[in-house]
Amino acid sequence: MGAGVLLGLGTSPLRVELLEETRAQVVRTDGGQACTVERWRLPPGVREGDILVDGRLDPERTEALRREVALKRAALAVPLPPGLEL
Repeated sequence: MGAGVLLGLGTSPLRVELLEETRAQVVRTDGGQACTVERWRLPPGVREGDILVDGRLDPERTEALRREVALKRAALAVPLPPGLEL
């Protein structure tokens, strides 16, 4: 699958938000607009959280997003008092 696979979605980067059996929800990273597409329109092996540009997986942007989310989650984590385990 190449460029243009996600017809009608333009060339702005998309984040794969949700994968279902036959459909997927993708979100435009430049505006937050979500839409549903048939899953066959996505590149093979795509996972939730992946970034697509021109219908192709962008591994660098995907990894940058994963790092950003991990940093935000770490910043929000509440440290446990000594001796307390969950």
